[in-house]
Amino acid sequence: MTPSGTSNNPLPDTAPNTAPDAAPDTAPNAVAVASAVVDTLAGHVTDVVVSPGSRNSPLTYALLARRDIRVHMRIDERSAAFTALGMARVSRRHVGVVMTSGTAVANALPAVVEAHMSHTPLAVISADRPERLVGTGASQTIWQQGIFGRYARTQQVTQPDDPISFSDLQVHINVAFDTPLVPAELPTPVGEPRLRVGPGFLSGSAASSASAGGAEIAESVDIDLDRDTLVIAGDEAWEVPGLEHVPTIAEPTAPTPFHQVHPLAAGFFVQDQVSISHDGGSFTASTKPEQVVVVGHPTLHRDVLALLADSTIEVIGLTRTGTVTGNPDRVARNAKVSGQPRDSWIKICEAAGAVGADTVRDALAEDEFGFTGLHVAAAVYDTLDIGDSLVLGSSNPVRDASLVGMPIDGVATYAARGAAGIDGTVSQAVGVALATQALYPDEIRAPRTVALMGDLTFLHDVNGLLIGPDEPRPGNLTIVVANDNGGGIFESLEPGAPHVRRDFERAFGTPHGAVIEDLAYAYGCAYQRAESIHELVDVLVETIAEPAPITIIEATTTRATRRALAQRLKR
Repeated sequence: MTPSGTSNNPLPDTAPNTAPDAAPDTAPNAVAVASAVVDTLAGHVTDVVVSPGSRNSPLTYALLARRDIRVHMRIDERSAAFTALGMARVSRRHVGVVMTSGTAVANALPAVVEAHMSHTPLAVISADRPERLVGTGASQTIWQQGIFGRYARTQQVTQPDDPISFSDLQVHINVAFDTPLVPAELPTPVGEPRLRVGPGFLSGSAASSASAGGAEIAESVDIDLDRDTLVIAGDEAWEVPGLEHVPTIAEPTAPTPFHQVHPLAAGFFVQDQVSISHDGGSFTASTKPEQVVVVGHPTLHRDVLALLADSTIEVIGLTRTGTVTGNPDRVARNAKVSGQPRDSWIKICEAAGAVGADTVRDALAEDEFGFTGLHVAAAVYDTLDIGDSLVLGSSNPVRDASLVGMPIDGVATYAARGAAGIDGTVSQAVGVALATQALYPDEIRAPRTVALMGDLTFLHDVNGLLIGPDEPRPGNLTIVVANDNGGGIFESLEPGAPHVRRDFERAFGTPHGAVIEDLAYAYGCAYQRAESIHELVDVLVETIAEPAPITIIEATTTRATRRALAQRLKR
């Protein structure tokens, strides 16, 4: 038997096909092992999402006996893992997800990947068969040690006193249980209820790698603001002392800057000179910054990324996690700032940003584009309030939110920008809503969480709405589905170009004809429908005044004009 500890070894191809089904007399007691594991968990987590199974039943019994751990049951392990991830995004503390052996463990991989790439704490506790059964063809038995590869190292547990560490952001505890799996009697309740507090791990607590993108990470870098400077703030950005008044292009999950510059203005900053009309006047100005400071991990806008690739601009990367975008000239964890921005530079950036913001609002007012996902994002933006939480789906919604004005000060915004996949978005929204309302246990009405996503994202994870009648439920979650009947983002990308559209609908548009209303009711959710931006604003205001635990708002949009709209904004 492999000794307890960590393992990331490649999975073996074969194993001896000999092993008795019954546990030997020397096998560790499964109930004792589970009790020890859960005792350790109680010191690190307040919430655990559990999927039903036989092999993990010792863990389930031990968890349900804890008064200091809130248990959430989910039938689908994939949804369970993403629900835990959503909760961890809010608390910045480990949230556990427990499942049985076999492919149940593999279902957690997408959430583990996103947790790793976004530096979000997550703990997977998988039940396993005894090692003597691995490779014998025993039911629900696969090679689970090292299953998550570089994304989470395995800590193998076979004995009650095997050590367990939570020093990593992503934890995989693989617990091998022998029979019998069920205790002789139910365990006595232990622990005392406790408040779910946050945050725990801050964004800077993850161990930084020694280098990023080939550049060595220094402890600090000097930044002279007497040089014309632009900040690009992406996911995982923070408020850097000294950069507060530097013009900033900020992605929706970044802190709200004082001088916020619209992302469409990135096209101005790659030019040496441009003519700008603003506030009734026109002028020609040098708009190319001498240096760009990248804070966090921006990924959304191609023009912004092109700005970072301009060889005539010095790029400085600031990271707390080791993840940086592009290939910056210098990378550091902290900045020592001197000087201050020129007033004329700030005015140039404000003017360029105003042109970008005005361009979006003007386009939204033009009838030729109809009701698009960008209109939906604008309606959501206009009805957000201080204290709300916002969850943004990948693809168009997070970009649309950026174009209409996100981030907003006072609105906690979450998006899967680690691996930037659409999977698990509904479950993460549920997790965010649960964790947010747990922070305010004395509130009469749960704090509002709004999730904006496309129809494919919603359908990809609709099972995240499957919550049992006895389980904790979000008290005030509104999910806005921008339904353009397919993959709207591809309309404005290369596959949407006229000369390659012959097979576009089948391969990229992928229309589905799903009835969102029926799905909402099937999962016990309230349902509303909107066919224009004005209807959507009215419906959103209604959900504020009279919230339901979970409301699905279907905004029936068009993607036929998305390419033309994108070209209009670029012009």
